[in-house]
Order: sequence, then C-alpha cells, then structure tokens
Amino acid sequence: MALTGLDIFKLLPKTNCGECKFPTCLAFAMKLAGGQAKLDDCPYVSDEARAALSEAAAPPVLGVEIGTGDAAFKTGEELVLFRHEKRFVNPTAIGILIPDSLSEDEISAKIKQASSNSWERVGQHLGVKLLAVKCESGEAAKFKAALEKSMGSGLAIMPMTEDVELMTQAVEVIGDTRPLLYCANSENLDKMGALAKEKNLPVVLKGDGLDSLAELSERAKSLGLEDIVLDPGTRNLRDTLQALIAVRRGALVGKFKPFGFPLIALPCEETDDIFFEGALAAIYIAKYADIVIVSSAEAWFNYPLQVEIQNIYTDPQKPMAVDSKIYEIGTPGPDSPFLVTTNFSLTYFIVSGEVEASKVDSWLGIVDSEGQSVLTAWAAGKFVPEAIAKFVNSSGIAEKVSHRKLIIPGYVAQISGELDEELPDWEILVGPREAADISAYLRHLTKTG
Repeated sequence: MALTGLDIFKLLPKTNCGECKFPTCLAFAMKLAGGQAKLDDCPYVSDEARAALSEAAAPPVLGVEIGTGDAAFKTGEELVLFRHEKRFVNPTAIGILIPDSLSEDEISAKIKQASSNSWERVGQHLGVKLLAVKCESGEAAKFKAALEKSMGSGLAIMPMTEDVELMTQAVEVIGDTRPLLYCANSENLDKMGALAKEKNLPVVLKGDGLDSLAELSERAKSLGLEDIVLDPGTRNLRDTLQALIAVRRGALVGKFKPFGFPLIALPCEETDDIFFEGALAAIYIAKYADIVIVSSAEAWFNYPLQVEIQNIYTDPQKPMAVDSKIYEIGTPGPDSPFLVTTNFSLTYFIVSGEVEASKVDSWLGIVDSEGQSVLTAWAAGKFVPEAIAKFVNSSGIAEKVSHRKLIIPGYVAQISGELDEELPDWEILVGPREAADISAYLRHLTKTG
C-alpha cells in the first residue's frame, strides 16, 4: 500500500530547512506522496527512512535507459500529467523506422540521413535518438546486415521482431549497444523476457488493448523484468490516443503499477500518408508517448517534431538562458558595431541570427537578466542602466573596439538618458524595436558611420 503524506512526514528529519525547495518537511512529504518530488531532494533523510520510503520515493513512471555512450538516453520518470504542474522530465525520443526489406543502398542512405538530423536551437541540441530496425523480410541475413549498418550511426538501436530466435541473433550483433528489444507479446513473453533478463536489456511489451497490456506487465514483473516500455498495440488515432492517456493517468493518478513504465507509439504503422503520420506523431508527443517511431528521416518532417518536443519539455518555471558575455558574430574588429541585449535564449538566438544575416561583423553583449526578455527584464529591474553599465565596464569590450558606441534595443529607448550618465564615455545609440529590422539597421549604420 502506498504511503500517505503523513506516513512519510513521520520518517523525515522535520528540520524544515527548505533545502528541498519546499517550505516545510510536511509540504515535501505531501509532494513526495503525490509523485511530485524525489526523496533525493532531502539531504538529511536517514538510511533507515530511505529504506522505508523507497516505494514512495520511486517515480510513478519508472525510467529506462537505452543505448550506450553518446547514443544513450533515458525515457520515462514522469511525475505529472500536465506540464504546468511541475515539468516533464525526459523528452520524447524520435526513432526512424529502417525496414530490412529496403535495398542496401536505401538502408545506408536512410541511416545516414537519420544520424545527420541534428540541430542547435536556443542553446539546446535536437536530434533523432533511435533507429528502429524492423525485420520485414523474415530473413536472418538481411536483418543482421541492416543491424550491422546501424551500428555506426551514433544512435541507439531498437531491433524489431517477434521471433525470439531472430532477436537472439540480433542481440549477438548489437548487444553491447544496449538496444531496446521490440517486442514481447502474450505468446513469446517467456522466451523474449528470458533473453532480455539474461542480457540485461530493456524490452517493449506489446499488448492487444489495455487489459492485455496490464496482464503482460504483471507477467513481466513476475519474471523479474524491470526495464520495460509499453506498447498498447493499438494502430489508429482514436484507440492509440485513448490508450496513451489511460495508461499515463493510470500510472500517475491511479498509482496502477503495471502501467508505471514509459510508452511507445508507432504512427509509422498507422497510415501510409506521410503528412497524416506527422500529425499523429505530433499528437502522441503531446499525449503521452515517451518514444515515437516515424517512417521518414527527412529533415523537413523531423525538425517540427523536435521543436514541439523542445517546447513541451522545457521547464515552464525556469527561463532558458545563455551565458552572459561578449559574443562574436562573424569576425568583428575594432571598428565593428557593439550591441547589447538580454540573456533570454530566444532573444539571443533571434538577435544573433539577424545580426549574422546582415553580413555586418559585430560584437553582441549579453547582459545577465536571469533569462528574461528585454521588456520583462526592464520591468523587473534586471535590464536597467546600472546593470548594463556594469556589464560594459567589466566585459572587456573597451579593449576590443576603438569606438565608444553602444547600441541598445529600441524597446528600452527610455533608458538611454540614464545610460548616458552611467557610461559618460560612450555614445548611446537606440536600435530598432523589432529584431527583424536589425539587419537593415546595421547595414545602414556601417554605410553612414
């Protein structure tokens, strides 16, 4: 039986130190009981209490590690149904389907394309995580060849076959990469589960609806399997979406342990329409697939999904910020313009992108605004003359430029007078209000001097 908040409170040190980020031990206990905190957040819990609280401390959705080295990623460990309640933890992993029925050249090209789908956006790396190598041919040689080609991709691998003998051969080829085995079902669970347990590998349980999935999960646990991913087995939008929501609610709200594992969705098996497949993938990312397998490795198809994942899994209570320092855009020299803005990631990347597009080599100063945008930071007293002047004086920019001209965002033009007083040796120039106008502004500035 799950422990209540009061049960947990009795086992805590009751110091009310606040180091767990909650005001009191009772508040922390209530959050722990609700799956919205981790026991490790308390630095003073005793070993005896830790042992007693192990069940309550475990996340309602267990985490599973897939892949090794740079290809490794963790999935699961979610604590809440809605992002605003706390935050989502491990971003959805996108996997690309690689059927072994393709020609060798087609397989190589698709793997290369999947592994090259890598982007930097607002300071974060986005990219495909997994290759789902499916044994469509039924031939061991072709399956093995496709798996071998996948080994050099730099991505985690998910071999797909319900044939235990073929899966055993696959594990012999890629076992050192900690692949995710797909899949165990009601007919092959004993043998597939034994393989997964022997090799200490994660395995997907594929049900035939929710009742079947719950039964499979309980059987798998009785076999000693811990690293489990769940596939409801549904293959249409209505049934899959309902199943994904029901499983996640069952784990988080109902504390139903057979559903307390990451979820996988395969929109690639639901339709032949690539655009509808993309829509399905977007829906399943939002509710609540931890792994989504798609058929296309094309960048135009995958990049929007990666941006959606980034938006959903960004902590809504913690603004994304870049380091406060001087950034070189192009190859600036002593005569290059010097602009300042805040360290909100989106602000930085939009502004730096427009400066780069202008083809005017520039110095871009990023003032620490605790991750807030220009107007928000100004209103909060973070992007004000005193802070900007302190940054300029300590940044070393005076040694980099021969001029003394500072360009500030047009949205805070009203601080130019005060900034003149804080930086009497500098001429304060008011830049455009909108980032889209920066390129034209810089080109005009360099022409007129």
